[in-house]
This record gives sequence, structure tokens and C-alpha cells, in this order.
Amino acid sequence: MNYETTINADGPLSPEFSGGEGEQGNSRRLWIIGALIAAVLVAAWFFMHRGSDAAADSKGAQAQVVTVVVPGATTITGTITASGTIAARREMPVGVAGEGGQIVSVLVDAGDWVKAGQVLAVIDRSVQSQQIASQAANVEVAAADARLAQANLDRALKLVERGFISKADVDRLTATRDAAVARVRVARGSLGELGARAARLNIVAPASGLVLTRAAEPGQIVSSGSGVLFSMARDGQMEMQARLAEADLARLAVGASAKVVPTGSERTFDGQIWQLSPTIDQTSREGIVRIALPYDLALRPGGFATATLASGTVTAPVLPESAILSDDKGTFVYVVGSDNKAERRPVKTGEVSAQGITVIEGLSGRERVVLRAGGFLNPGDKVQPVVQK
Repeated sequence: MNYETTINADGPLSPEFSGGEGEQGNSRRLWIIGALIAAVLVAAWFFMHRGSDAAADSKGAQAQVVTVVVPGATTITGTITASGTIAARREMPVGVAGEGGQIVSVLVDAGDWVKAGQVLAVIDRSVQSQQIASQAANVEVAAADARLAQANLDRALKLVERGFISKADVDRLTATRDAAVARVRVARGSLGELGARAARLNIVAPASGLVLTRAAEPGQIVSSGSGVLFSMARDGQMEMQARLAEADLARLAVGASAKVVPTGSERTFDGQIWQLSPTIDQTSREGIVRIALPYDLALRPGGFATATLASGTVTAPVLPESAILSDDKGTFVYVVGSDNKAERRPVKTGEVSAQGITVIEGLSGRERVVLRAGGFLNPGDKVQPVVQK
């Protein structure tokens, strides 16, 4: 079908053509606009959900992988290390007990074992010997006078029965006899005193033990003011004397075992605490623990030694040093909760041993404790825990 259209350059299209073509164009444009709006909404929804998933994935990717351990409870034998000196457990100083004089001979040397009462050194007693001899003679004279007085009294008693001697004469002779007997006792007492003084010139051991030092030589002039000539260890018993802080001293008990190693030696001696200092030095805040040791040549009084003391047992979680952190707020560890978030847990530490550090407060032992990398965590951080086997 052919249509003929007349176009007027100065006017609009004819009514038939312009009206039909305008409605169709408007409808098409509305449809296109609606399609574009729907496409934009779908794209926005898609990108919103995709962005949420990506954020979740990104957050999951940022969770730090940490190694955790469940420490449980371990029984640890507490130990305290101390240093000190070896000494005689009961040291006995021996000096001159008598008047003194010149030493004639020394019968023992340092390192010798002696018995109670054994003579260690002899002091010249020539003067004392003469005094003893003179007094012994006086005793004999007094005894002779006493015998004579007794004889005179006996004769007088026989004569008094016959009436030749009065009662007063008998009383006088009895008194003379008693005085003579008393003089005998006085003379014998003086003789005994001189003998005792002479005996004290011998320097003797007060008890059995080991001679530690000797400061006496033949020809030496000594007196009661000469000081210690011999020092002895009673029964050869030794000890180690160690100074400890009062906090450590409070953890020990009499009877606790100890391992003692003298300086320069590889031998270990078994000892036992026999005394804890009843007082604390106010300046150093330390006390002395005394460890009894058996005699041995390697234990030389005055030498240094190191002791490891048993301070009881404790049952608590034990962690390696890497798990325990500290800052200005104190000591703490990181614990991973059931939501896999790091939690700061304050703790109190105790013994340090080859097994690790004992945690005496803050943990039960059933928690998951961050073993390493705790310094890179903050409370509340999400983590991926890996239990150490």
C-alpha cells in the first residue's frame, strides 16, 4: 500500500503520522528505563552480598594461628640453690688451761684423730716437780707428827686408869693428836693441788675428734692468754653454712635433704639441714642454714661449696618460659576461650626448674594457653588455636 505524504517545510508533520509514531516511542523508552533500573537494583544487591562475604572471608583470613597447650597439673619438687662455706659442726678451741710455760713437745698434728683426754702438747714442769717433791716431804713430816701424837695419847690413856695423869692432860694430848692429823690432811691437800696444777700443764683434747689446726711448737712460751693452740672438730663432724634470704629460709625445714658440691670438686655429698637460723640479720635480711655433712677429706673447713636444698613439693601447672609474659601490670598468659578469642589471664609464678615455670595462681591446668606468639596478641583477638601434641 502506498502512502503519499506531503512535508511542509514551514509546519509540522501531518496529524496521521505524528500521532501514531509518538505513542510507540514513549512506551519503548519507559520499558528501557525500567529495565535499566531493575538491572541496577540487581547489581547493587549482588555487590552488597558479595562485599559482605568478602569482608567475612577477610576477617577469617586475619585470624592468627597460634599454638596452644593444656598444661594440666604437675608435682614439682622445689629446690633452692645456695652457696656458703664448709666448717666444723662443733669446733672446739684448745688452749692453755694452767699457768703455762715453755712447750717441751707437741704430740699431734693437724689432720690427726684424737681421743678424749689425749695429750696434745707438754709444757715444761721442772719447777712444779720440785714443788711436788717438797710438799710430799711435808706430808711425811705431818704424818710422823700425827703418829707421835697418837702414841702419846695412847700411853696417857693407860696411865690415867692408874691415876698418874689427870683428865686435863688427856684432853691436851687428844687435841695435839687431832691437830697433827689435820696438818696431815692440809699437807696432802697441798700436794694434790700441786699435782693438779702440774697436770694442767699438759694440753689435752677435751673430746674425741679431728685436729683441724695446730699453733703450738716446741720451745714456744705459752700462757692462759696465748689464745687457741689447737682447734678440733668434735667427732669429725662437718657442716656447710649458707646464707639465704628470709623468704627462702621460710620454705625450708629441719631434716630436709641437701646436695653439696665443694668448689673445685665434682663430687656430690648428701647432707641434711640440722639448724635454721632463729634470727634474721636486720641489714642484709638473711639468715643462716646449717647443713650437716659426714667427714670426708674433700670437705675442708673454710672452703666454699654450693648446695641444692629441697624445699618441699607443689602440684600446679608448669609452662615454658615462652608462654609467660609480663608488663607494667604484672605477669600474665593468654588463654584461648571457647569462642577462640584470646583472653589475658593474670598469674603468679613459683619454682623455676628444668621442666619449666610453675604457675601457682591463676590457672587450673585445664585451659588452652597460648604457647608462643603471645606478645603479638591483644585481648579479644580472634585466633585459630592449634593444640601442641
